[in-house]
Amino acid sequence: MKRTLILAVFTVSITSATAAQEQERRPMTTDDGLNMISVGNALMSPDGEWVFYSRSELDWKENKRKTTYHMVPAAGGESFQYIGEDGGSSFQFSPDGNYLAFRRTADSTQQLFLMRTTGGEAVQLTKLKSDVGTYQWANDSRRIFFVADESKSEEEKKRHKAGYDAIIVDEGPNGQQAASWNNLWVIDIEDEEKEPSKITDEEVRIGSFDVSPDVSRIVFTARYENRRNQQYLSEIFLFDIEDSAKTRLTENRAPENGVQWSPDGVHFAYRAVSNGEWEQRQNKLWVMNANTRETRMISGQFVGNISQSVWTPDADAILFTGRQRTNSNLFRLDVSSGEVEQLTEKVGSLSASSFSRDRSKMVYSFQDIDTPADLFVSPTANHSPTRLTTANPWIESEIILGMGEVVSWKSSDGLDIEGILYLPDGYERGTRIPLLLHVHGGPAGVFSNSFSYRYHVWAGLGYAQLLPNVRGSSAYSDEFLRGNNRDIGGGDYQDLMTGVDHVIEEGYVDPGRIGIRGWSYGGILGGWTITQTDRFKGASLGAMVSDWTSEYGPGFNHDVRLWYIGDTPWENPDRWREMSPLTHVANVTTPTLLLHGINDRTDTEPQSMMFFTALKDQGKATRYIKFPREPHGFREPRHQRTRDIEEIKWIQQYVLGIDWTPWERAAEDEDDEEKKDTGNVSARR
Repeated sequence: MKRTLILAVFTVSITSATAAQEQERRPMTTDDGLNMISVGNALMSPDGEWVFYSRSELDWKENKRKTTYHMVPAAGGESFQYIGEDGGSSFQFSPDGNYLAFRRTADSTQQLFLMRTTGGEAVQLTKLKSDVGTYQWANDSRRIFFVADESKSEEEKKRHKAGYDAIIVDEGPNGQQAASWNNLWVIDIEDEEKEPSKITDEEVRIGSFDVSPDVSRIVFTARYENRRNQQYLSEIFLFDIEDSAKTRLTENRAPENGVQWSPDGVHFAYRAVSNGEWEQRQNKLWVMNANTRETRMISGQFVGNISQSVWTPDADAILFTGRQRTNSNLFRLDVSSGEVEQLTEKVGSLSASSFSRDRSKMVYSFQDIDTPADLFVSPTANHSPTRLTTANPWIESEIILGMGEVVSWKSSDGLDIEGILYLPDGYERGTRIPLLLHVHGGPAGVFSNSFSYRYHVWAGLGYAQLLPNVRGSSAYSDEFLRGNNRDIGGGDYQDLMTGVDHVIEEGYVDPGRIGIRGWSYGGILGGWTITQTDRFKGASLGAMVSDWTSEYGPGFNHDVRLWYIGDTPWENPDRWREMSPLTHVANVTTPTLLLHGINDRTDTEPQSMMFFTALKDQGKATRYIKFPREPHGFREPRHQRTRDIEEIKWIQQYVLGIDWTPWERAAEDEDDEEKKDTGNVSARR
């Protein structure tokens, strides 16, 4: 067996004090996970001296997470809360570092606000009658360009309030939901009147945009319609600010995004899978000469996912976060040669979120299987980190975590597959324990070397867990990404089952006690799996699609139509029916829990209802829990807790035959100050 260890192993001399400490440590609970503090959205000031970041923590009484914003010296030290209780979002430093801009709700709309970095009160910059969307500072630190929705007229608002609010689908700016056209605006922060000016006036949906270094041109992506499965109609346009002339730069069937001017003001970079058809491959970096429209793909030598890219000041290179297999690091891409240099060598997930103006420093988050995410600063050329946050110190001192490692095996057709194997702390090799098979979302998702409390909760309950990166996963090669083309439920299903066979053969798992769970594509492939085999004793399927044909209109279909099944339900009806779990639901013997958010518009809620009804009508063991207000990813903490607890109860009952009693959560009306004084120990235990 090929195996790459992720977790460090330490030999510790146990004294009486540490032995006592060990006795106090305990397995992780769902409430521990909900109580964890998360830090992120880190911004480095242009001079590299300060880092601005968010801190999110649970407010159980309000049934939401509360986010506060803080500033900390980039050299390390004590942080302090920087933004008041009104909060904000989409924070950006001005290029000269004198201001911090952000969005905040005012009069029920999102507006731009501004405050000096030296402190003081925030000033509302815009007072439009519609929402301000994405925005960007100009290099002169004086002007801010932004996208804003077109507002309704007073008559339109009056009619809408009276009930004339019918949605004409796929007409005008509407997709499946009501929407608005949007346009580009600019505001001069030194103008006494501070009146924004509208600089484009079209019926258009603008995506990403960037202002040239000399503030003479804007490059942006846009569509002239908003149909859900037609993202390929997004094109790149060039807008001349002085004469308002607009030039279309691309005309193809591949969506472009993430446009970004180079410092020379002649070229810009963008991300796209191709410059022709909408191919199934990972996004590539492209560079276009804005004057000649000469275009070339520059990231062909990199294998993996690219995100968070920025130009270097000399325009010679682009820095980016790249995920390869289960790890991610910082890379430098030479624009001329396409050569890629890996600048960090972390085993885990490093994500560079912001850089100093000269790109000599970066702030990044880092996490791995047994280390929750925290923020660090380092030089970009020579990785030498300074830790800025320790968000969850109690994890190390109080919690017994599972053990994780990367494993690999051969699938049924000989393809190499790898995944992550979690084992309970103290597991002895050769002991056969129950297995929970996780299936990731996507299909182009990936299980990464990062922290997730849920896996440690299951490890604490005594399960081995296998997280396979089946064919179709991202962060591997484009060929691997296309591995389930016209074959969803084929090779990817075999990758799951050969993975299960592998951990059984290696002596980890009791073959008579196996469960399966997944969300989104994980729920889809999990649902398909239990129609093909009776090996699983319990299943939990979240946000699934059970019938591809009936999901064609309400949900996403471009990936299924173009790649995973092919054609349309009327052109290829037999295949669309054959690859649907609902078609084979009579084969299911596995007791199945179904979970779905009522407002899910990625995989629509009736998909779970159909599968549940079919199981129920056959008298099979099943349960369906619908969650009001929830979209594809749940937002409300009490729903998150209910989802996780009910899933554990179900798997425990049918895989282990245990009538499991959940942990008790602290009283919902407990005093906030008492929680602070006690470190919230009662809630965590």
